[in-house]
Amino acid sequence: MFTKVLVANRGEIAVRILRTLRELGLRSVAVYSDADRTAPHVRLADEAVNIGPAPSAQSYLLSERLIDACRRTGAQAVHPGYGFLSEKPQFAQACRDAGLVFIGPDPSAMIAMGSKTAARERMIAAGVPVVPGIQSAGSVEELAREAERIGFPVMLKAANGGGGKGMRLVEKASDLAAAYERARSEALSAFGDDAVYLEKAVIRPRHVEIQVLGDQHGNTVHYFERDCSIQRRHQKVVEETPSPAALATPELIAEMGEVAVRAAKAVGYYSAGTCEFLLSETGEFYFLEMNTRLQVEHPVTELITQTDLVAEMVRIAQGEKLGYAQEHVRRHGHAIQCRIYAEDPATNFMPSPGRIDTLRVPAGPGIRDDSGAYEGYEVSSFYDPLISKLCVWAQDRPRAVAKMRRALSEYVVTGIKTNLPFHLALFGQPDFVRGAYDTGFIERHKEALLVGGHVDAGDGDAMTLGAAIAQALRDHESSKGGAKPAHANGHAASGMSPWRMGGLARLR
Repeated sequence: MFTKVLVANRGEIAVRILRTLRELGLRSVAVYSDADRTAPHVRLADEAVNIGPAPSAQSYLLSERLIDACRRTGAQAVHPGYGFLSEKPQFAQACRDAGLVFIGPDPSAMIAMGSKTAARERMIAAGVPVVPGIQSAGSVEELAREAERIGFPVMLKAANGGGGKGMRLVEKASDLAAAYERARSEALSAFGDDAVYLEKAVIRPRHVEIQVLGDQHGNTVHYFERDCSIQRRHQKVVEETPSPAALATPELIAEMGEVAVRAAKAVGYYSAGTCEFLLSETGEFYFLEMNTRLQVEHPVTELITQTDLVAEMVRIAQGEKLGYAQEHVRRHGHAIQCRIYAEDPATNFMPSPGRIDTLRVPAGPGIRDDSGAYEGYEVSSFYDPLISKLCVWAQDRPRAVAKMRRALSEYVVTGIKTNLPFHLALFGQPDFVRGAYDTGFIERHKEALLVGGHVDAGDGDAMTLGAAIAQALRDHESSKGGAKPAHANGHAASGMSPWRMGGLARLR
């Protein structure tokens, strides 16, 4: 049992973890770079430790500084969140070697699932269906022979990466050599390893993942599926559960869940993890990879199952048993998540760092906004530009879609560009509203979704409402004698930020 936990992350995921720690009665330690000194996660924690300059390579990615922060504060456990060092078995092992509890899986399981090619081999041995392909190749000629055998189109993928980097779709043999070199170069740049592998490209698939949770006593269950098919450049943009795919019947999801549990048990996996699958147009599903951490989109699973997955991870890390079986895991209703980014849809989604002048977050029944920002917050160019994860829950999908459309129309951000117009346009698309989409949806509908960076016709009322709210707020400030001056820490002098009302963490 431990009493103090260090959160080795930043932004909205650090805030989300810190809230659960407080509910559990555990003391918390935040870490922050120079750029994050006034960030919400720093203010929410009981203590906070500076770990270096703004670049993540000089701060959040330095395991020795994180472990030193544990020593300085007496933290006995570390929650890595997602990103940064969350899937690095070396960091998990370093925590163990330092006498700390790593709130995540065993390093051996992370190693087994960390390499996509090694994971494919383990899954094949465990009887888990995988996409046909070749695990490794010594030359482009070997890849070409395998591509001809399984048939084009094929997909090249980085063996030790993710997030769409090092991936290339190859539709004909004459394009293979050039795509191979580009994939290797990108994989080396992003992951320090140029190994790539080849697999059959599944045409118009759904990207469906299964949340699993296991304890250290061999008990494993799944928490149903999440449909993550709305993607841009292989990066997820919107996630929902249950999947609206016609083929995603309760029987098929139960089968996918059983396969995911089998995959987790094959590597002795415990804690929270996610098995990702491709679901074909004809109903076959294939294992892609396992993410050995908490997923960005975990809130939608929490909403439909009323389960705090972070709390479950803490219980498991303390050696507790799950205490329930698969039949006890129930779900109700429908949940959707939109990732709200500081990026400009009109300029190919380029990041839009800067100061948030106005921030008004939607509220009401069934609304959840996991955020790492506030009014006056400076969105840094050093990190992922995620502002928040806007989630809704309703009794069924039509009502969830309507609720998300309403929530997006109320969301007001000024001072920076955001992808809110894109989301509003998406939720006005008839095919999306019907649930008739796949991983290529955004590319096929980009003209309708990205008309000059504005919402397409049909959702003008929603944008008008948001613009009206923003103008009303500006008029209100003007009527009081102009905008309030800002403190040096970036907050308005009025002190209305909720993060200022809660008191400051003890900075180290």
